[in-house]
Amino acid sequence: MAIQKPSIPKGTRDFSPVETARRNYLFDTIKSIFRRYGFQPLETPSMENLSTLLGKYGDEGDKLLFKVLNSGNFLKGIEGEELLAASESDSPNALATRICEKGLRYDLTVPFARYVVQHRNEIVFPFKRYQIQPVWRADRPQKGRYREFYQCDVDVVGSDSLLNEVELIRIVRDVFDALGIRVVLKLNNRKILYGIAETIGHADKMMDITVAIDKLDKIGIDAVNEELAERGLEAEAIAALRPILELSGTNREKLAAITAIIGDRSATGRLGIEEVTTVLDYVEALGVELPVELDLSLARGLNYYTGAIFEVKALDFPMGSICGGGRYDDLTGIFGMPDTSGVGISFGADRIYDVLLGLDLFPAETAESVRALFVHFGAEEAREALRLMDGVRRDGGVAVELYPEPAKIKKQFEYAEKRGIPYLVFVGENEAAARRATVKYLATGEQTEVPFDRLAEFLKEGRLQ
Repeated sequence: MAIQKPSIPKGTRDFSPVETARRNYLFDTIKSIFRRYGFQPLETPSMENLSTLLGKYGDEGDKLLFKVLNSGNFLKGIEGEELLAASESDSPNALATRICEKGLRYDLTVPFARYVVQHRNEIVFPFKRYQIQPVWRADRPQKGRYREFYQCDVDVVGSDSLLNEVELIRIVRDVFDALGIRVVLKLNNRKILYGIAETIGHADKMMDITVAIDKLDKIGIDAVNEELAERGLEAEAIAALRPILELSGTNREKLAAITAIIGDRSATGRLGIEEVTTVLDYVEALGVELPVELDLSLARGLNYYTGAIFEVKALDFPMGSICGGGRYDDLTGIFGMPDTSGVGISFGADRIYDVLLGLDLFPAETAESVRALFVHFGAEEAREALRLMDGVRRDGGVAVELYPEPAKIKKQFEYAEKRGIPYLVFVGENEAAARRATVKYLATGEQTEVPFDRLAEFLKEGRLQ
């Protein structure tokens, strides 16, 4: 058999021990803040029924679903003409639903809505949950965009109070304050976007407009205008839309301008303006120390959003959105539970990781898996070291290890350096007799004698109190 070169699919990654430790630091930081606000943990399967996923993300999202082929002869009963038609179609989902009953989850929100409906009799509403799990998208891999990545979601379902939006903004502030990342939160409302669509005479093309303008940051206004034209908007409507997307000034000035533009043309649009105004009033009254910017070009192209929408971007590192979400008034209605509003926000763990790494914001200790390496001198000394290590682990909760064989000290020293282990502990014949270990701090070469019964304290604190 020929030797196979090891590889992984494009858009996926292995994580080394150091990377995994850093990711755990990120997850633990986010999780601790979610818990602080009263959210409960939840997990759902990696696979969902394809019927659960299709139609929830728009045509663009449906194309990015990873579909799982049925077991056995999945082509049984499929005629050749049907295969040919599917191969020539831009949207082969009709065939996909016959040969694929399942798909990998695209996000955590739709599975959450499915869970809420399926377990409605077990849930106390409003239901506040957080979920930290991987999702998959059949996207083209590029910087900051992966086919497999983690989302850290927090949602409230069963309440239409705008205080939930305010709480999510405060969570964003707390998470990025804890991580040391300066960010701006961009805010809009899908009702305002609907009001704009009504105002330019194209309420019927609301989805087309949002999908197009959602790409504004990526492709620019001219390319967006071209796409709008391709989607059936005439030149006059596109011309009317452009100045709205380019509105500048303070949040209050933008609200005043969009209120004047929409006027009495759209009751839905006016309701969206009122909701944004209420949220901004709370943010200002509470003194939330986070830049919140009303961005009328923010659309978030997912079909299920109906109210407030959010996006968060790092101020000091070039990266797309690192956090986003919004309100969905009837996502559960798709599964047979109408009139149950929800709102949530998702932290993109992989992009946030890249920002932390790029700005060198990971604490040095996150890469440290072992606090001290006990030097192996021989069988008798190893037995003494092992007894001492048990106490250090149990009493101090300190991670330590013994080099597995009595190699030269230089080799053991080099092992500790390469592993990033800060301390070497010597328990030789003299140390055992004196009941005092010799501890060497590798960064400076400084050596200290430490009583056996205080070694856990020393390794934990780096000194004796």
